[in-house]
Amino acid sequence: MELWDAYDEHFRRVEGKILVRGEPVPEGLYHLVCDVLVRHADGTYLLMRRDPQKKRCGGLWEATAGGAALRGEEPLDCAERELREETGIVSHRLTELGRMVSRAHRSLYVEFLCEFDGDKDAIVLQEGETVAYRWVTAGTLGHMGPDELVTRRMQVLVPELGL
Repeated sequence: MELWDAYDEHFRRVEGKILVRGEPVPEGLYHLVCDVLVRHADGTYLLMRRDPQKKRCGGLWEATAGGAALRGEEPLDCAERELREETGIVSHRLTELGRMVSRAHRSLYVEFLCEFDGDKDAIVLQEGETVAYRWVTAGTLGHMGPDELVTRRMQVLVPELGL
């Protein structure tokens, strides 16, 4: 059973409230999700194809490694853990890009950028999560449509930040 801290819409933990993965998040509460966009030193971005057999939106590409913060986990710790689990990249060079509230999903998103200068062919995919990866330019990422990319957040974020 995966446990999460409950948060209010201002990214503050709500003491005495614990959320359980798979159970509905009560009205007025949120769970924390951290996403990491990976940019290589050559300016390209890492995309990973979601497992078509095991994941919602399977077969589509995602521009971030990420997931829900575990109980007691700070956003940066969550981002580093998710990055390591989903790509094999171990990095402490993450920069927070921004925060977003999704009332529809009862989720709080903290977006990070990882500047990566390692071997582009050394990505280790997490079984059951992703099945392939590729590196693309910011222009390619910005022009991917909803039939290719899981979320528009990254399509919007990359140009807004001038990445």
